Amino acid sequence: MSQHDPFALELTADLILRAYRAGIFPMSESEDDEDVFWVCPELRGIIPLDEFHVSKSLRKRLKKNEFQVRVDTDFEAVIDGCAHDGTERDSTWINATIRRLYRELFDRGHCHTVEVWEGNDLVGGLYGLAIGGAFFGESMFHRRTDASKIALAHLVERLKAGGFVLLDTQFLTDHLASMGGKEVPREIYEHLLAHALNQSGDFSAWEN
Repeated sequence: MSQHDPFALELTADLILRAYRAGIFPMSESEDDEDVFWVCPELRGIIPLDEFHVSKSLRKRLKKNEFQVRVDTDFEAVIDGCAHDGTERDSTWINATIRRLYRELFDRGHCHTVEVWEGNDLVGGLYGLAIGGAFFGESMFHRRTDASKIALAHLVERLKAGGFVLLDTQFLTDHLASMGGKEVPREIYEHLLAHALNQSGDFSAWEN
């Protein structure tokens, strides 16, 4: 763990949950870097659930039912896709420590995947943490056009059905902005987070 770790505690799955509740999340410099550092952006990316935008072209694609959307069936494949197909950096921030701890959180029911399948091939997806009425999106990827957008569209509908009130994207990209994402200052985010943590979201409320 980084020497600049503000918690100065052993990094565990429980500590990660505590960090998210405090508005902080972990990253690593690269896949091969053993250290993890904590991030708390001045501007936080979110997607207001009632402002999520689906383009006409994506709406048409969704109606075609070209792909199958599954939830929580293959964590390892999703995080591998996010690490190697879903980053705009030269190297991924998902290192072995993050893989191990989020796998533990997945096994404990805190971490979830949304997966887009084409037959037996995983062609897109995302993963993140559900805590209270907040969902913290970690990463997404696609191997087919629009596959990550399809995963995100499914996630938003699932969160609405489950009574979630906050979709945290950490940072804002052009991709997310085109679908309704925006940035909010840290103090506003902390207010939204506090409200969301007092809610009881149910990720399984909407089952396929």
